[in-house]
Amino acid sequence: MGRRSDHSRAELERLIIAEGHAHMAENGFARFSAREVAKRIGYSIGTLYNVFDNYDRLILAINTYSFRLWADHLNARLDGVEGDRIRALVEGYFSFARENTHIWMAIYDHHLPPGVEMPEEFALQRGELTGIVVREVAAVLPGHAKDRATALARSLIATVHGHCTFALNGTFALMGETQPMETALARVRESIAAAQRDSTIGGG
Repeated sequence: MGRRSDHSRAELERLIIAEGHAHMAENGFARFSAREVAKRIGYSIGTLYNVFDNYDRLILAINTYSFRLWADHLNARLDGVEGDRIRALVEGYFSFARENTHIWMAIYDHHLPPGVEMPEEFALQRGELTGIVVREVAAVLPGHAKDRATALARSLIATVHGHCTFALNGTFALMGETQPMETALARVRESIAAAQRDSTIGGG
């Protein structure tokens, strides 16, 4: 029997996310089961959907928690680095994905139904990760070009993400690429250098 009165709604939300995240980390998105999460915490499946409304919102909550862990991971990798922070940033991106492959891939394996938008509360939390990249990119651009940091950061995230995905799914191995992280870092440096040159020319 479910322990329906054991926890407040806020406590239940934290409990479900924690156990759901653990289940996702163990099994990945394809084998994720909301019923298994309910079983693990001793509540009915109906309780999960009373708290999160539906399956998609449950997965969004779990994946958003992954984003928070990812942001913490990047900040930890960058903490105290006074030299090559761009390398630390790219290495941190790769290391989180390697060490947490199931939860990292689940972020991109889950898709909202057509016409359904990301709730603002989740979008804001996920935005912290992009904010870290924007901050580091802005730090290496000339002062008059810092307003370009957000657009450049998004492009660099796409570049690194593509390299990271190919590294983890085996595509790079089939292509004979043995240093995907270094390759991604090289493309990032090239893009930043180009932006710095363009900024110098444009800034006079």
